[in-house]
Amino acid sequence: MSRNFAVGWGETWQYDAYDPAKRTISQIEGSAILRTRHSLVKRGAFETRVLPYNTLSISPKRFAYISGCPMATFDLATIQDAIREERLDGWLLYDFRGLNVLAKRVVGIPNEKMLSRRWFYWIPATGDPKKLVHRIEPGALDHLPGTKAIYLRWQELEAGVKAMLEGSKTIAMEYVPRNANPYISRVDAGTIELVKSFGAGPVSSGDLVQRFEACWDDEQWAMHLEAAKHTDSAFTAAFGFITERIRSQRTVREVEVQRVILDHFAKHGVGSDHAPNCSVGPHSGDPHYEPLEGSDAEIREGDFVLIDLWAKCKKPRAVYSDLTRVAFVGKTVPTKYQEIFTIVARARDAAIARVQHAFSSGEKMQGWHVDDAARNVIESAGYGKEFCHRTGHSIGQEVHGNGANMDNLETREERRVLPRTCFSVEPGIYFPEWGVRSEVNVYVDATGHVHVTGGELQREVFALLKT
Repeated sequence: MSRNFAVGWGETWQYDAYDPAKRTISQIEGSAILRTRHSLVKRGAFETRVLPYNTLSISPKRFAYISGCPMATFDLATIQDAIREERLDGWLLYDFRGLNVLAKRVVGIPNEKMLSRRWFYWIPATGDPKKLVHRIEPGALDHLPGTKAIYLRWQELEAGVKAMLEGSKTIAMEYVPRNANPYISRVDAGTIELVKSFGAGPVSSGDLVQRFEACWDDEQWAMHLEAAKHTDSAFTAAFGFITERIRSQRTVREVEVQRVILDHFAKHGVGSDHAPNCSVGPHSGDPHYEPLEGSDAEIREGDFVLIDLWAKCKKPRAVYSDLTRVAFVGKTVPTKYQEIFTIVARARDAAIARVQHAFSSGEKMQGWHVDDAARNVIESAGYGKEFCHRTGHSIGQEVHGNGANMDNLETREERRVLPRTCFSVEPGIYFPEWGVRSEVNVYVDATGHVHVTGGELQREVFALLKT
């Protein structure tokens, strides 16, 4: 049975008490007792195999631990299939001191593992991969398949890269010409110059990275839906708290609403990397306003309020739900607020419709197409300058993930919108006195069906004191 367990990072780990609910393990000395349940999970370039449910006594083995899932093996065949589909000669992954977090994730080096010397990993479209590592860290890539070369002097490093790439012309790297997409362009210009000097032509690995970093498996999709139930209900808790305080003539401040949301998350087993936003009046006109104790504002009757919140399940590999809604603290919403909200909602719906059309018609859609669909609505209404950010961002294990963004403003996002990826759609219009944003999440499943998550779409500004 132990042959099913994979090698890890060159360390010898033994575990006791694998918790199938939490998907966690504990490190101990000696042999291991592993309690498992039947599961097969795809996580990017790694395939996680968990044996049928029982208790196993296992001799000390070396294990991989990828994003909370033990026993992962590098899936070379899947990566090479993707390289061939992209019509590339290969993919050159490179990092120095964690500057290329995307490369680290693709090859399965944990965030907490810091390597101090440059490494290269060449995955050709066919054939065996090649590793190039420093003599001080010769085992840096030992968990990966392929032959290994070790360098000491800089001349040996350059010669090693040249040998790796011999005969290759078009190679993927974490690079975008003119740094047009800094989310992907992680390799420094000098390294690109070195690669070009050997006759190779680097192209962006953006769509490859998406396949092995941004695509969700079924378990992650289920965790997103679970999180979305609680982000959706958090608005009821937050707006209800404001309503109760105002009706009882008690004060209510932005940070108090923030705490209500965080308490709601904790009660339902979800959490986030940082606190949500409750923005009143002029603060709602600042897309990245953050309420802080001592500098936040009081919410009064007659105020416009925007709440932006995000959370994920407290489980390994969980992914986020990220939503924004707006409300007016009064019985009747003034026309100016509803008119602007209606424009924003039409832009939101146009972006969603653009995605639905693309996948129903078989069109290969890029992120900038979605941004244009929303932005055209707002620009046609005369508020283009007031829409000061992209239409949406990738969503993953971080609230801002590493897949395609819906952007043709800050960058021209030419990465494709792929099946099994999720992103926000959140157009907005902002004035100095107040601002409107409506945010939903869109997930494209493996069949190309487009899901909008997070409850019912907001169709009008909520009137919190309406009887």
